[in-house]
Amino acid sequence: MKNTIKWGILGTGWIARKFADALQVADNCELYAVGSRTNESAFQFAADYHLNVAYGSYEELVKDPQVDVVYIATPHNLHLENTLLALDNGKHVLCEKPMGVNEQEVTRMIAKAKEKNLFLMEALWSRFLPHIIKTRELVETGAIGNVNLLTATFCIRSENGPEHRHYNLDLCGGTVLDIGIYNIFLSLFLFGKPDNVSATATLSDQGVDTNCSYSFTYPDNKLSVMYSSFLANPEVVAEIHGTEGKISLEHLWFCPGKITLTRKNGSEEVISFDIKKNGYEFEAEEVARCILNGQTESNLWSHNDSLLLVSTMDDIRKKCGIVYPHHDL
Repeated sequence: MKNTIKWGILGTGWIARKFADALQVADNCELYAVGSRTNESAFQFAADYHLNVAYGSYEELVKDPQVDVVYIATPHNLHLENTLLALDNGKHVLCEKPMGVNEQEVTRMIAKAKEKNLFLMEALWSRFLPHIIKTRELVETGAIGNVNLLTATFCIRSENGPEHRHYNLDLCGGTVLDIGIYNIFLSLFLFGKPDNVSATATLSDQGVDTNCSYSFTYPDNKLSVMYSSFLANPEVVAEIHGTEGKISLEHLWFCPGKITLTRKNGSEEVISFDIKKNGYEFEAEEVARCILNGQTESNLWSHNDSLLLVSTMDDIRKKCGIVYPHHDL
């Protein structure tokens, strides 16, 4: 019985390298091949990771019969096209977040995966990190009493030019899809679908959001208040407050890290977690587990989870006037 899946990485940028690093230690995973738009980029990546198989086109990668699953590591605007290419060639897919630019794209990707009876999952790596899983466990078991407030920020000072993916409308730039998605995920993961979404943003000359704030209200008097920015000083923190205390996720909370449980009496408990590499191994291992078990989606981050996430981002963008002309038809 097969117990290892062979990965092909589509793309050679920063995130592709992070994922390739993680595959070195991920259980039941083998990094087998890479595909890029140029031979030069593919061959350099292959040399860096001691791969024997490298392709100067995406088409060649997805047609390799040895590749079981493809990790889509390209910019947002290419996720739909690249995912459909892989699925049409019989490959399981892990697509970097956001899976699609809007709900329409994600729906098409899911429909294609179901048509082909293939596995598809959004690579929202934070969902699989031990400290995020522990945070939900603490919330659900009443460790801080009745939860009433979540605050989350994701601010990075991006000094890139207008052609960079952060600010480029054609590349579906802006904070919501790139970094705000983590804040939104955390609220949905902990509290579920909100009753109401409010949002406001400042837009660049191109029309991408450079600052965005959004808040969710829930039926049991819970509130999530969040913001993301490419202009503010770096701050990436989150806290969940309850009647009996709070849970604090340290700076860069979307990455592997510690959480602090502060109880009403002022006592603190710091909880640490072990990782094998950089944290991306957890999502890779979930993909391997699902494929080896014959599943076409994960029950930890399902198709419906991705649909709720993207539809919530669609709602935020609509309220803020953020439109991607080549995608929002």
